[in-house]
Amino acid sequence: MKTLKFDEREEWLQARAGKITGTRLKDIIVKRGTGHKLGFYELIAERIATPEDGEDPMERGARLESEAVERFISETKKKVNTDLVLWQREDNPNIAISPDGIIGKTEAIEVKCLSSARHIETYLTQKIPDEYVYQTLQYFIVNDQLKTLYVCFYDPRVKVKDFFITTLTRTKTLKEEIERFLTYERETLKEVDEIVADLTGF
Repeated sequence: MKTLKFDEREEWLQARAGKITGTRLKDIIVKRGTGHKLGFYELIAERIATPEDGEDPMERGARLESEAVERFISETKKKVNTDLVLWQREDNPNIAISPDGIIGKTEAIEVKCLSSARHIETYLTQKIPDEYVYQTLQYFIVNDQLKTLYVCFYDPRVKVKDFFITTLTRTKTLKEEIERFLTYERETLKEVDEIVADLTGF
């Protein structure tokens, strides 16, 4: 065993980056046959990405969104409308989404500026993180004309792969999911309407 001694806490923290320590082990170990936990991707991020600076994730996402759209335009040569809009279903305006970018009548963009670990995880697994799957589905649920959604992942702290696109299309399998969740949303909103009417007397 080798012992390293430090005079400054900052040096000590830097020396721990990218290493499996006692506090991190629980974020690494998985059951045999299952995928990696987030701690695995954090180890990679600590080795290849610029450290996070404590900026609020929501503010950071809003700040970087226009940069990500510009990268998309540069790489695809598509014309993107970034007007501040809200899409609503014609048959139920309470089923809605705010697109980050619109391309004609059948395509749209959703931008995700995640933590470096999540960004790397998404790139390596080529899967949209679970917490954003419903959000991407909502585009198709709201807009019956939508054929393609480009989900743009952008993190300038990850220099080796700071931008990439995952493309979702309205396939037969996706259509079945869309119908299932549209039915669920309609039933939920009906229940909400009934409770509101009961509480307010209207």
